[in-house]
Amino acid sequence: MRKRYFFFDIDGTLAAGPVDGRYVPESTKYALAELRRAGHGVAICTGRAHAMARPYMEQLGLADMVCDGGNGIVIDGSLVALEPLDRDACIRVLEECDRKGMLWGVSITDTQERLTRDARFADAVHDTYMNTTVDPTLDFHDLPLFYKLFIPCTVEEESRLASLANVPTARFSPYVLFVEPVDKGRGVKRMMEHYGAPLSDAVVFGDGMNDLSMFLPSWTCIAMGNARPQLKERANYVTADVDKDGILLACRHFGWID
Repeated sequence: MRKRYFFFDIDGTLAAGPVDGRYVPESTKYALAELRRAGHGVAICTGRAHAMARPYMEQLGLADMVCDGGNGIVIDGSLVALEPLDRDACIRVLEECDRKGMLWGVSITDTQERLTRDARFADAVHDTYMNTTVDPTLDFHDLPLFYKLFIPCTVEEESRLASLANVPTARFSPYVLFVEPVDKGRGVKRMMEHYGAPLSDAVVFGDGMNDLSMFLPSWTCIAMGNARPQLKERANYVTADVDKDGILLACRHFGWID
């Protein structure tokens, strides 16, 4: 049997439902268990921070993961790498936000904690999946590193910030822009190097724009039925939606499981 190494995005790929009600379909749990039983490697590949992705990894009984958009690597359950964003570039973004009166928040630890200087920030981002601490005296120049920045703004307002050209960004809602690592493909390559396997043995599943970086011609790319059109265009195969047995159907289609 040719051993394959599978990398699954979380939100919209492994997990279905709204942000505050994510769940992993039973057919997906079954497919992952069958892949492992058949001797394949199974890992998560997500833009989520390590601390926010680990519960999914553990729930599914997995031990390997690419997290933080390619900047974090978990092998055999241990976090072996977690690289922050370019600090100077982040400082320039935050300085420009201040000059232009735009709100911001920052993540500086491998936790679900987020810091901001303005009490209006929490309402502006329209989310509850991180704990936000407001410190009116916070000076971002004193912070040692940044894992993510959060800038409440519309797509149109993004153009006001010229400094965004020098940082990686992603958008998951109309209310907030994330400054975060977006090179999942780099993380997959690092994992395949660790496994000592050729890149052609990798298989990636995804649905969102931040999955584009791992939809590369070096390996097999499978887009969910609910994936963005740009991702489907790059895919080797488009399966059903996440909540319609998409992962199970794709694995059966290719004969990876019965």
